[in-house]
Amino acid sequence: MSGHNKWSKIKRQKEKTDGQKSKIFSKFVRLITAEVKVAGGNITSPGVRTAIEKAKSENVPNDIIERAIKKSSEPSEAMEPITYEAYGPGGCGLVIEALTSNRNKAAQEVKFILSKHGFSLAGIGSVTWAFERALDMSWNSSTTIPLSDEDGEKLGNLIDELEENDEVQNVYTNAE
Repeated sequence: MSGHNKWSKIKRQKEKTDGQKSKIFSKFVRLITAEVKVAGGNITSPGVRTAIEKAKSENVPNDIIERAIKKSSEPSEAMEPITYEAYGPGGCGLVIEALTSNRNKAAQEVKFILSKHGFSLAGIGSVTWAFERALDMSWNSSTTIPLSDEDGEKLGNLIDELEENDEVQNVYTNAE
C-alpha cells in the first residue's frame, strides 16, 4: 500500500502549509514593492515601514522582505492599488482592495468570484459611505448590518475565495 507511510502524511501536510505561506508572502511582497515605488525608493517612509511591519507580523522572513525592496528598485511594471465595492449576502457592504499590474484582469477575477456566489460589483461610493478610512489605511465600518447564520456562512465562503486570489490584498465588511 503505497502512500500510507508517515513521510507521505508529513509531505502532504507540509505542501499544504507551504502553499498557504506562499500566498501570504506573495501578497506582502507585492505590497512592499508597491510602497517602495510610491516612496521613490525611500525605505524609511511611513508607508514602507508600515508594510514591512505588517509583513513581519505575519512572519515573512527578512531575506524575502529585502528581495522585495531590491526588486522594487529594478524597472518593471507598475503595481497599482484598486478598490472595488460590492454588496454581499443580507445587504452587507464589501470593500475589496487589490494590488495589481493589470486592472482588467483583476476586475474580471473579482467579478467572476462575486458572480459565482450570486453577487456583483457596486458603483463607486455606493458602499464606502458605510466605512471610515483609518490611519493605517484600513477600512472601519461606521454602520453594521446584522446577518442570519445562513448569510454569515455565505459571506465567510465569499471572503475566503476572494482572499485566495493573489491580487486581492484585503476584504472589509460591515456585517456584524
